[in-house]
Amino acid sequence: MAIPDFQSIMLPLLQLCGDSKEHSNRDSIDHLAEILHLSKEEQKELLPSGRQAIFHNRVAWARAYMKMAKLLENPQRGIFRITERGQEVLQNPPRKIDIRFLMQFPEFAERRKTEQNKLKKKKIVSTSPNESGSSITPEEQIEEAYENLKENLTSEIIFQLKESSPSFFEKVVVEVLVKMGYGGSRRDAGEAIGKSGDEGIDGIIKEDRLGLDIIYIQAKKWENTVTRPEIQKFAGALQGKRAKKGIFITTSEFSKGCEEYVATIDNKIILIDGQHLAQLMIDFNVGVSTEAIYELKRVDSDYYAEE
Repeated sequence: MAIPDFQSIMLPLLQLCGDSKEHSNRDSIDHLAEILHLSKEEQKELLPSGRQAIFHNRVAWARAYMKMAKLLENPQRGIFRITERGQEVLQNPPRKIDIRFLMQFPEFAERRKTEQNKLKKKKIVSTSPNESGSSITPEEQIEEAYENLKENLTSEIIFQLKESSPSFFEKVVVEVLVKMGYGGSRRDAGEAIGKSGDEGIDGIIKEDRLGLDIIYIQAKKWENTVTRPEIQKFAGALQGKRAKKGIFITTSEFSKGCEEYVATIDNKIILIDGQHLAQLMIDFNVGVSTEAIYELKRVDSDYYAEE
């Protein structure tokens, strides 16, 4: 089954705490995963940033929202339990606990009102779950927006690469490879790769700064999909040079036949299409600049722990 949204986790979490015992964050996640029949793969699925499991993030926000409504409380760091109000809710449980349901509690309603007023003053359109119909957590909203911006940036980079000259494309490939740690100095890499071919570049580059192994490079600034015959020619070129490793870079994409072919041959050939190249340029800061940095912070529980 799909990973439940954080509002759908609220009622099962409160019911888990209905025994009036103290529960740890870790134990609650394990119990809820079992109750909700999540597979190991679903439990390990990460947010786009790769810094936290999606399910962990959603459980944390379900817990946080119910704490705001005084249904749960923290008797000590990392431990929580149900409150008297929470027990009252379970005596006549609703079909679902969500933000709309929590708005009946004054503390929660006041907190939400304060947040909305702040957004209005800053002229920010609210994307809170109860108003937009979204059930993703605030972190997920931020990461979703970030991924959308990154996709737009990737498309713009690919467009710029396709519009650039062969010599400029050569410069980009050299810079990306050097930033990734290949080729020693940029000058060494440039001399090695700058053996221009047809609408692209062909050459060799050191795998490491000591030159313990050599990688053969072919890059083509194409509009059309690269097909299997092109990769077969590249593999033949590798054999002619007695090379074991190669990288084929294009501004377009590879056919499925290309991927199937490189998986069956002895030579190690890495295929880098336009999307992948653009991602590498973003990751290694080639042809892009930082426009803004936002820091996401959380409460340091250790700081507030009593000695």
